[in-house]
Amino acid sequence: MEVPAVSIVAFSGRAGGPGPSGACTLAAAVDRYLDSIPTATTRASYDDTLARLIDVAGGADPVAGLTPEDFAAVMDRWNTAAAATWNRHLSALTSFTTWAQRQELLATNPARRLTRRKPPRRGDRSIPRARLDKLLADDTHALRERVLWRMLYETAARAEEILSLNIEDLDPEFRRARVTSKGGAIEYVHWATGTARLLPRLLKGRTTGPVFLADRCAPTTGRRAPAAADICPTTGRSRLSYPRAEYLFKTATRALDPHDRGWTLHQLRHSALQHLAAAGRTAAELQAKSRHQHLASLGAYVRLGEHTSAQVTADTDPASRRRAR
Repeated sequence: MEVPAVSIVAFSGRAGGPGPSGACTLAAAVDRYLDSIPTATTRASYDDTLARLIDVAGGADPVAGLTPEDFAAVMDRWNTAAAATWNRHLSALTSFTTWAQRQELLATNPARRLTRRKPPRRGDRSIPRARLDKLLADDTHALRERVLWRMLYETAARAEEILSLNIEDLDPEFRRARVTSKGGAIEYVHWATGTARLLPRLLKGRTTGPVFLADRCAPTTGRRAPAAADICPTTGRSRLSYPRAEYLFKTATRALDPHDRGWTLHQLRHSALQHLAAAGRTAAELQAKSRHQHLASLGAYVRLGEHTSAQVTADTDPASRRRAR
């Protein structure tokens, strides 16, 4: 019986698919994995880590040949970084590993020797209200950053959600935007007057594409070429990435931070919720604003501290009430 010829289909990806031995190359696997990530800011953040992996291990080599030593060499770049930064890059590697194993491209776990780092416990991660007001009122910062920071604070949304917004998601009449939450649910976040006044200036008549744009036009070819949905059809600029937005915020806030480190974008969410709690908003109201599924999750965001504890005790002291009569 004549055996039919078997055709070999090249693996999709900018690196050309299978390597010389027919095995899937690392660069091709990374391209395919990144294409599978629906959230633009997550994709951009993971791309930074995986580009480092390609540089270390070699993009033309088979993905099946990855070793713990390769992953350790990648993470060595962030060995002195904050725990949150280390964990973010490690998450990119472990997520890629899990995907590659599901695709039967990788039989082992090269990340097995790496562990997440425990960030230092901080009772209060919010930004002092006076310093935050000073930052948001400072018009020496670029318009894009001022809109982004105000929107993050006024909506108490996650940075990934706001950076992933397209103009089509905005509803200026009701001062709200449609976002895709962590679990994939479609929800709405609401902003206040500060954002409402600045947002039209940022959009400048644009009607489609990402709300927040990078400074340069997007590359059309190569590993850094973004998806079409992440490019503004009017300006040709790509969507602003989380790492870049985070860097700009930390740089701008370093002078205001007493520790001289600068603040993170996520601290704007912490600040919004804690300031609302300090103003007397109930737990149910905070849950509606933050969109947490469980009230217990708010504990990581709302820590009012010893002063509030003392005030509550004094206000509810029965002896104090009797003296007032």
